Amino acid sequence: MQASVLIPTFARSDKLANCLACLAKQDFDHSQFEVIVGFDGPDPGAEDAAREKWKSCGGRAPLELMQCPREGLMMVRNRMLKRARGTFMISINDDVRPVPGFVGAHIGAHRTRAKPIVAVGASPFCRRENESLLDLLTRKTSMIFFYDTMDAAPFDPERDWGFRHCFGLNFSARTELVRAVGGFYAGERLYGYEDIELGFRLAQEHATPVLYRPDARADHEHFYRPQDLLTREHNLGVAAWHFARANPSFAKACFGRDVSLSEEVEYSQAFVTRERVGVERIRDSFLRYSDIPATAVEGAYEALLLQALLQQFLLLKRWTWRSGLLAAAGAEVSMAA
Repeated sequence: MQASVLIPTFARSDKLANCLACLAKQDFDHSQFEVIVGFDGPDPGAEDAAREKWKSCGGRAPLELMQCPREGLMMVRNRMLKRARGTFMISINDDVRPVPGFVGAHIGAHRTRAKPIVAVGASPFCRRENESLLDLLTRKTSMIFFYDTMDAAPFDPERDWGFRHCFGLNFSARTELVRAVGGFYAGERLYGYEDIELGFRLAQEHATPVLYRPDARADHEHFYRPQDLLTREHNLGVAAWHFARANPSFAKACFGRDVSLSEEVEYSQAFVTRERVGVERIRDSFLRYSDIPATAVEGAYEALLLQALLQQFLLLKRWTWRSGLLAAAGAEVSMAA
């Protein structure tokens, strides 16, 4: 068995069905990879629906459906990792749409290398009809992922993009090495950094470069609302605090300093206090980005306007992240006028 495709999920049967339909159409030998789906807690009807979808789409690779306790998606990934039989594990989300050559591209990335690597595939956001300004921003800039930067660079199959590009929605590594470093961090039910923290440990302990393989493509069908992004940034700030204490070496490499220090907390308190009024103005505009059509910036200056909007968002992004950090540290600042 060459590969195990690991998919954590919960209460998203429609998205999982689309993902499984794509995996059923892989052009790689179906006897050489397996698909493991882990349900993060009771999900009535989801297992039967997944099995039926796999069968109706002609899936021939082994499909294992795991009912797991409600412990969080990273713990689910670790439970699947223990069961994986493939030489390589391919980590994906339930809302990606792998192209027919997806599994083969991941396996090929490893088989052509003498030393172990982490292979990260392309997962650009899908485009939908009546695209909003926020849809366009997330799809064409580094507001969330860095695919725009990676695709704009001259392709170099040997370039090490670093652990920050080990995106959990589409990467692969040797199963035995992922197990050897302890799997995904699941000490807290956190959102964010678990994937790149694993990439960091793999690089530290096994010198694995992160190599980009755009032919391992699985488009990402996820559409954000403005408040979703703000909640995401807050949660990332919370996770940053916890990782600074759980894996200080990773946190220092990721953030450039120890963000759990009292000096950092004091700086964050001063920052969120000082910038509150300006941030509120930016937030008021940002919350309307889903109501503005993407066509508002189309034309010769689209790329320039998108970058300007992204730069404007950065203050709000940093403020929200630091607010999350303070919440995790128990040092929140009163927002009373």
